[in-house]
Amino acid sequence: MNGRRRVLFISPQPFFQWRGSPIRVSFNLRALSELGYEVDLLTLPFGYDHPLPGVRVIRVSNLFGLRDIPIGPSFWKVVFDAKLWLRARRLIKELPYDVIHAVEDAGLIAVPLARMSRAKLIFEKHSDPDSYRAGPLRNLVMRAWARCEAYAIRHADTVIGTGPGLVAQARAIAPEKPVHHIFDIPSSLAEPDPERVKRLRRELRRGDDEVLIAYVGSFAVYQGIELLFDAIPRIASRNRKARFVIIGGNPDEIEERRRRLRVAGAAEAVIFPGRLPPERLPDYLAACDLLLSPRIAGSNTPLKLLDYLKAGRCILATDNPANRQILCEESACFVRPDPEDFADGVCRMVADAAERERRAGCGRELARRTYNFEEFKRRLRRVYESL
Repeated sequence: MNGRRRVLFISPQPFFQWRGSPIRVSFNLRALSELGYEVDLLTLPFGYDHPLPGVRVIRVSNLFGLRDIPIGPSFWKVVFDAKLWLRARRLIKELPYDVIHAVEDAGLIAVPLARMSRAKLIFEKHSDPDSYRAGPLRNLVMRAWARCEAYAIRHADTVIGTGPGLVAQARAIAPEKPVHHIFDIPSSLAEPDPERVKRLRRELRRGDDEVLIAYVGSFAVYQGIELLFDAIPRIASRNRKARFVIIGGNPDEIEERRRRLRVAGAAEAVIFPGRLPPERLPDYLAACDLLLSPRIAGSNTPLKLLDYLKAGRCILATDNPANRQILCEESACFVRPDPEDFADGVCRMVADAAERERRAGCGRELARRTYNFEEFKRRLRRVYESL
């Protein structure tokens, strides 16, 4: 040991992958490294290499030949959580960790690991189990997940929530527990390049009068993906200037949405760039005129909103607590989570460039002042110092 504190960071998501939790984890790792900690990241065998100074990435084996794993609880999640547990047990026998930092479902396996190693335990809550509810079987699984999460919250030394709603949930479960709010920040620290932005606007639009409308995120149900794709044919039939740029989704999900749009006669109105690396996202968002957050469930702040605010573009969002946590009437147009109302709101914004410009101004200043990496790192340092 060289005197630096050692952290075992357990992330049960692919790393690196372009979506909320892996992006958040990458900022955690970068901050801890800059704060002087030696970090071992124990994670799944999926994702691409994302080297970070001072961070050693340790992946469990993939004997099943899988290429990815779905978001939320699943049979394969349980299998890989068991593999994370076995590998973590070996690690704590080999190295003296000062802190075990566990994300989401890794909290359940981290509690006994912390006891065995006498390390302090930080549990980080990224989502609301209610976000993933659907049918009766799914709801039963989610209730079991919520109980596992509550167990981790009660037995952790301290808890981190990524949004005010998640912090409130954790405090309700364990009122005596220290719970810290460390908000998300934009997924990329890069600024848009003006020349690339101009080139993208030329490439994405079929004509100079088209209005580019972007959605960023996964195709998970709680994101409001059904709401969005139910509204697109309505919008396309009313206003031919509307051009959608859907950023996210895997190839199978994209092909299914293309098929449904063809049936609805709206396929020409939508472009699917797929998943983009975070460093390219600022250029795409800056090239667009209107940014969408159709979230229908959950109390955690959508990560996309931070990228939207940083882009300084008008936002149209469903009127719910998740979106309202950081958006205001000045920066966003709120609509009901209904396909017809959503379509009406988009059509209004497409037709009114002056209104879009008026709402776009305050978002970037809010992101610059508050939602930045230095403030994120400062809050994480306070959590670790409190231990």
